[in-house]
Order: sequence, then structure tokens, then C-alpha cells
Amino acid sequence: MKHPSWLYIIACLLLLPALLINIGVLTFIDDEAIRSLVAMEMKLSDNFITPTLLGEYYYNKPPLFNWIILATFNLFGNYSEYTARLPTVLALLGYSATIFYFLRKHFDTASSFLAVFIFITCGRILFWDSLLALIDITFSWVIFTSFMVIYHFFEKKKFTHLFVFSYLLIAVGFLLKGLPAVVFQATTLLIYFWYRRRFKTLFSLNHVLGIVIFIAIVGGYYWTYHQYNGLDHVLPTLFVESSKRTIVNYGFLKTITHLFTFPFEMVYHFLPWSLLIIYFFNHQVLHWIREKPFVIFCLLAFCGNIIVYWTSPEVYPRYLLMLAPLLFIVFTYLHEKHRGLNSWQYRFLRYLFLTTMVLICLASIAPLLIERTQSVSYLFVKTASIAISCLALSLIYYQSSSHHFSVLVVFLLLIRIAFNWFVLPDRNNHDFGDLCRKSSEQIGKKYATMPLFVYKETDMQPTNSFYITKERQQIVRRKYRDFKEGDLYIIDPDLYPDLIYEKIDEMQVRHGQLTYDIGKLLMLN
Repeated sequence: MKHPSWLYIIACLLLLPALLINIGVLTFIDDEAIRSLVAMEMKLSDNFITPTLLGEYYYNKPPLFNWIILATFNLFGNYSEYTARLPTVLALLGYSATIFYFLRKHFDTASSFLAVFIFITCGRILFWDSLLALIDITFSWVIFTSFMVIYHFFEKKKFTHLFVFSYLLIAVGFLLKGLPAVVFQATTLLIYFWYRRRFKTLFSLNHVLGIVIFIAIVGGYYWTYHQYNGLDHVLPTLFVESSKRTIVNYGFLKTITHLFTFPFEMVYHFLPWSLLIIYFFNHQVLHWIREKPFVIFCLLAFCGNIIVYWTSPEVYPRYLLMLAPLLFIVFTYLHEKHRGLNSWQYRFLRYLFLTTMVLICLASIAPLLIERTQSVSYLFVKTASIAISCLALSLIYYQSSSHHFSVLVVFLLLIRIAFNWFVLPDRNNHDFGDLCRKSSEQIGKKYATMPLFVYKETDMQPTNSFYITKERQQIVRRKYRDFKEGDLYIIDPDLYPDLIYEKIDEMQVRHGQLTYDIGKLLMLN
């Protein structure tokens, strides 16, 4: 498979602008705010071992990703959306480089590049997860690397290296997200060693050594943690976090429904490249797969690990980001087979994608016609550059004899840049979350020198907490008793309608579009 190098060069040049332009515009969603607030509270409390949220011990996730976010906060000297989301972009770049490194051991440069950019430009990555300060891309990078370590050291019969390095990675994965890392390791080892008829090797001293290394790293952290706080709530909470979206929590009926809807949901989230699933509908597909042991491993690892999510209702697509490259590698391999045969599947996808590109070209002038985008700076220049570039790429795609998918990759990166220019600012301008951010920052600045607490069970949403804490540079704690005259409290007036207090201010809260009061209690108890 030989592709013109200019497609690689353009894709690489577009990658950073596509991933970085306006990533700091949108207000944090809850999970982002939690990761960032926990990191900020570490700095404010000078305690980097026991994570806290609103000053109370936070057990839902281990601390490694909070440390990473804190590192970028310190590096840039501010607590912003941009600095919190930058680790996600860097992790995605590292993840992509890792995919390319291992694929080059089995495929040519063109196919390796294509597989990498198929992953980067799938809808879930390009228009959602690469924009957010969440654990999942970093965690997925670690888990995918452990998959590759297992395969490549197995092929070399270096089982000590296999267990040592894979368990080192799983220890890192555990400190990022907890028990799911162990599940991925156990599933992959069991399936692949059984398939290769080396099941007994799992009971070797080499494997014991890997487990000991894992226990030493994870146990070392929790031994240190125990010096600050007890472990009674740590492991039970991690187990609950790992099982709360499974049949254990949702029951049999919802699980059965999920079994049927899950494949269609995942095809939607990973468009357009998930449509390459039709490459499996060929009588030669099993023969092709058997020709490539690495492809067999990728398919086994994917199928073995996807079962947990296929049988778990309420699974977010970002939980699958360590598995997506495995399937995209198989797709890329089958793509070359179908392209060589000029099969109906290849022709169907070729013209489907071309039709979609033409429709997008027609829609690319929309920013000039929509009132809500008129405030975009250099509107005409940006719209014209996107429209002309998309039209040119569509013509190249149409005229090309074999470079279609590489052209589509560049096309999708351009669409992401257009998304950054036109959609993100407009979305923020019409998002109630931006009002919540502004009102929270205003409260934080206005009462920065006054004692401020969350009143009892008031549902203090993480986004508001982050922005208030950022401005005050003090942890905003929850208070149940020992109320003092003159202290300020964040109060949910709907939850406490009979509470007697003097309202002195208010702030917007995103979920439910609520208004919380800032007040002084008039009757202390």
C-alpha cells in the first residue's frame, strides 16, 4: 500500500491545530471538574497522597490522573480548562505514537499511518473525548500498551519480560482508574495463553514475579495512604465504581435490552470508521485473518474484553478507547484485502464517504448564513478556507485510484478545525454552564476573604465547586454543625425551605438550571 507522502505531512500538520484550537473554551462537565478540583485541593492542602473533594476524602478514583493534571497546572501557573485538558491531548499523541510503533512491526508505513489516523479521527475521539480533561484516553493508552507487550513478548518467548512489563503497566493503570486495569490484564492473559496452548505458563514463577511487582507498586501507594487515612472505604468504593454499570446494579431486563442495542450504539459513536465492519461480510475473511497472527491477537483481545461492556448497561463509549484501536487494526488489514479485490464492500464505502464529503462541502458555507456564528472573528476567511479545502479534498478523493481513506482522514481533521472555530464558541455562548461558571467565579472573587461553606446536604455540583475554589484559593468545605455567626453558606433553598437565613447573593447551578443562595444563618444550631 503506497500513499503519497504529502497526505501524511498534511495530516500531521493539521493534527495539533485540530486538537488544540479553542479546547479551553467550554465550561467543565462534572467529571472534568472532579478531576481538576481534586488536583487543586491537593495543592491547597499540601497533601498529594489522599485525594479530597470539598475537603472530604475522595475514594472513587486513585490519584495518578490528578497528579498529572496538577503537573500541568503547576507548569502553566494557572488552573484553567486549557491546562486541565492539555494532558488529554498529549496522551492522545503518545497513544497514537505507540500504536504506530507497534504496527510498524507488522505493516508497512502507509497502513500503520492509516490505522493511527482512523483511531484519531473516529467521531468519539475527534469530536468528544479529545476535548475533555478525563482519565480515559490516558488510561486506554496504558492498557493498549499492555496488550502489545503481552503479544510481542509472547512471540519472542520472553515470558519474564511479558509479565514484568505488563504488570508494571497494569499497576500504572490501577493508579489511574482502579480495578478495570486488573480485569483487562486477567482477561487478555487467560484468552491468549489458552488460545496459544500455554495456559500452564500462567502458573509459573515469571507470572508470580509480575504479580509481586504489581502488588509492590499499588500496595506501596496504599501503605503510604494508610499513614494519612484508613483503608476501610478504599477498596469497597473502587469495587462499587467498577460494578455500578453492570448487571449487578441494573438487573436482568435492562441488561438483555443492552445486549441488542450496544452494537448499534457503538457503531454510531465511532463513525465513520465503524462502518468498516462490513468488511467482515466476506467468505474469505477467516482465511485472511488466519494469515496474520498479530491480527488474530487483536481480534481475540477485542472480543474477550468487549464482553464485560457488552453485558453492562449504561456503559460510556469512552470506556472502550483501549479496545477501539484493536478493531481498527483489523479493519485496516481487511481494507487492504478488499481494496485489492475492489470488492462491493470497498466500493460501497468509497461512494458513501464521497457522498458524505460532498454534502459537507455544501454545508461548509453555513457559518456565513447563520446568525449565531456572525460573531466569529475573520468569519469569511475561515469559512472560505474550510469550504475551498473541503472541495479540493473531495475532488482529490473522487479522482484518486487508491488513496481514498487517507484523503478522508485529512478531510475529517479539517472538519474538526471548523468545529473548533464555529461550533465550540457558539456552544459556549448558548450554554447555561457558562452562566454557572461566571456566577461561581463571581462568588469566589466577591467573598474570597470571608469564610464560605456548603450547608449540610446541599448538592454542591463539582463544576461550581471548581470555579469557586479556583478564585478563592481555599477549599470550600461542607459543614453540618458548629455554625458561626458571620460565616457564609451555599444553600439550596428548595432543599431547605424552612431555613432562616439572610440571603446576600446567589449563583447558578447547571443541573436543573437551579439557583443557590449565598446567605448568613440567622438562627445558629
